Amino acid sequence: MREIPGYYDPTDLEAWENSRESTRQTLWKLLGVEPTVQDVKAQIESSTRYDGYSRQTIRLKTETETIGGYLFLPEGPGPHPAILYCHWHGGQYEIGKDEMLGTNATPLPPGPTLARLGYVIFGIDAPGFGERNGHQAQHPAGAAGELDAAKKLLWQGQTLWGKTLVDDLIALDYLAERPEVDANRIGVTGISMGSTRAWWIMALDDRPKAASCTACMTRYQDLIEARALAAHGIYYFVPGILRHFDTEVIIALAAPRAMLFQTGDQDAGSPAAGVRKIGHAVSRVYQAMGRSENFQSILYPGIGHVYTPEMWERTVSWFSQHLKSV
Repeated sequence: MREIPGYYDPTDLEAWENSRESTRQTLWKLLGVEPTVQDVKAQIESSTRYDGYSRQTIRLKTETETIGGYLFLPEGPGPHPAILYCHWHGGQYEIGKDEMLGTNATPLPPGPTLARLGYVIFGIDAPGFGERNGHQAQHPAGAAGELDAAKKLLWQGQTLWGKTLVDDLIALDYLAERPEVDANRIGVTGISMGSTRAWWIMALDDRPKAASCTACMTRYQDLIEARALAAHGIYYFVPGILRHFDTEVIIALAAPRAMLFQTGDQDAGSPAAGVRKIGHAVSRVYQAMGRSENFQSILYPGIGHVYTPEMWERTVSWFSQHLKSV
């Protein structure tokens, strides 16, 4: 397997640090979008109190569309630590942000559960999901709409993944600006597509201080070797990326901030050999920075593409250590 350029020897920290900005610029170029500041108007559409938390329905009105989200607020005075929650794909186009209310992807409902633990939680519908499934995006519903949107964006020199990440950073902007939030204690999390959104956000933006990523720690070359490209939807593919980097370079941009990865060794979308290669490469960067404890990659034997109760408990413990204890 040929080497992918872009991975500097982490023992040369000066070279590594000098490469971070140029690597980010290359990633934005490949995504076909720019991290520009948009004129976004936020509206609280409704607010409901529950036992131990309250939930607000948020509308983020950008220059081109309206994005729906849920904000969960814990009881008690703030400012609180906060978590940007990224929902998964799973072919569940109709769910989107409603994943935070249920257990279709996680052992417990993420929104209420984490809010009761003292976190402000915010998550939005990704393009083509939830309220954006076949409606505001001007595309058909479901998988056909996802493919339609990806094709149109490619014609425009953009990518669906880039659009997804720009929207996530808009959501991060909103979360960081809420008065209830301590902007120095923000994390990001998700499973599957949500996990990938989380580690890309960590790579592109320095504001999140911790991440917990379940599944989708995918090394692209190993996915090709395993003949498992069908394990991921069209959103996952960024044109030209293997001319520059593989996944370890992207994930390493988060160093030395806290990153937890949890992957099943039977997850077809994340070949175990690639998970090990990423873990080895990224851990060297953290070690060189003197922050080895801030990076963990756990490979669970006999586990597929699922979020187990043990994984959930590790996520809760990780955020307690890195967001509540600072």
